[in-house]
Amino acid sequence: MTAERVNPSDLSPPAGFSHAVVTTGSRVVFLAGQTALDGDGKVVGDTLPEQFTRALTNLLTALRAAGGAPADLARVTVYATDVAAYREHARELGRIWRDVAGRDYPAMAVVEVVRLWDEEAMIELDGFAVLP
Repeated sequence: MTAERVNPSDLSPPAGFSHAVVTTGSRVVFLAGQTALDGDGKVVGDTLPEQFTRALTNLLTALRAAGGAPADLARVTVYATDVAAYREHARELGRIWRDVAGRDYPAMAVVEVVRLWDEEAMIELDGFAVLP
């Protein structure tokens, strides 16, 4: 797969995301929403950064099982129960992303939701990837 990150100079410089991602490849992997569930189906982590780390790890585990890698991500949507808290932790969440997924940022959006499927969940990530 090739992925070209497009960040036009007419738009605000992106931080932790790309404005657009142009991909070529032969397989598209749609990734279900992942929260901070452990292997027993229990939400783990008492803080937003802890839950973000687990949710991102879970998303990448599903992607790797499908034959992909973090750089193959074309789009990720982050659903947060508290966008103000997400913004408050943005620097730390960005560091976690770089440590876990690298610097090949997908196109992204953060959306505030009233609640998630698991009441204890503060965050959920879904997306899609394009594989060679």
